[in-house]
Amino acid sequence: MLKWHKIETEIPDEEFVKQINVDGKKLCLIKHQQKLFVVQNTCPHAGGILSGGWCKNGNLICPIHRWEYNLENGRGAEGQGDYIDIYPLETRSDGIYVGFKESWIKKLFG
Repeated sequence: MLKWHKIETEIPDEEFVKQINVDGKKLCLIKHQQKLFVVQNTCPHAGGILSGGWCKNGNLICPIHRWEYNLENGRGAEGQGDYIDIYPLETRSDGIYVGFKESWIKKLFG
């Protein structure tokens, strides 16, 4: 089950990589090749802040060690053996929403 949250930030026409805050989570919002992506903001390799990185050939590049992550599936480049979380997006009449998996604990107690 997904819980949808509106992204409350301006979406420029040009490509960008920036940090956003949604429901208390720091995420990385990306516009690359006219497509939007929302991914985790911390690099699993060494904890770099991915929103400080850039995109190249459909990959997000971490600014610290230049590890690469595919924007479509989150997989690290060959030999890295890691991945990043990619969050689903939904465009609605009133804006763009990102979906988070809702845990059963949060449903019961939250």
